[in-house]
Amino acid sequence: MLLPADTPPAVANALGYLQHHLQELTECQNALEHVINNTLTGLTAQIQQLTQLMTGPAPAPTVALPPITTSLPPVNPPSLVLSTLTKQQTRSKLPSPPDFSGEQTSGRAFLNSCTLYLRLAPEQFSCDEEKIFWTLTFFKDRRAARWSKNLFCQEVDTGVFPIQSWADFEQQFRSQFFLVNAEADAVNALEGSSYYQGNRMVDDYLDHFLTLVFDTGYTDPWTLVVKFHQGLKANIQGQIATMPFG
Repeated sequence: MLLPADTPPAVANALGYLQHHLQELTECQNALEHVINNTLTGLTAQIQQLTQLMTGPAPAPTVALPPITTSLPPVNPPSLVLSTLTKQQTRSKLPSPPDFSGEQTSGRAFLNSCTLYLRLAPEQFSCDEEKIFWTLTFFKDRRAARWSKNLFCQEVDTGVFPIQSWADFEQQFRSQFFLVNAEADAVNALEGSSYYQGNRMVDDYLDHFLTLVFDTGYTDPWTLVVKFHQGLKANIQGQIATMPFG
């Protein structure tokens, strides 16, 4: 089947697998029809022999019929193969978290990246220790590297790695690399002008705004709408003001 040149690779692969297994199903159907035809031929011959025995003066010599094979080759369901293929492709394309140097302003984002990877690829980790060591491979600079080094020094001194569970690792990570006064800092940002869009794209501005809202705990819809609108560029505010509503 000839696909357009701009067909996405994932779609082309899926269609290729479906076409391949459709061909296998067709071959199985042909084999089944062949078995049915052989069965009908054998039954017809046996009926003819029985008819001759019942009506004819002398029975005709019996001819041994070839054995009828009814087994079919196993075929994996296309949906199962496609599901396995999609899962493998998804796992192979998972991006690794970025390297972490220990800045508290990026601590939450780094931990979220690691948590997301661990949840999407749990088969890659057999225990919490592997999750912790894998995460520490991204601690390559400054405060993060020093904290990681200190953990392994403690292991050398005591013979036991100081963090035994992923939950304990998350707790210690938050105490070391999360902003201490995240709520107060977010409130100060939203009550000032430092959160304004500036030269950022609207998507980046929205992401930052939502992070601040989460940290402050603000829930009043009118307050959020006013502050979000206030932080947009002036030209975008003008475009919104001229948009028809209703």
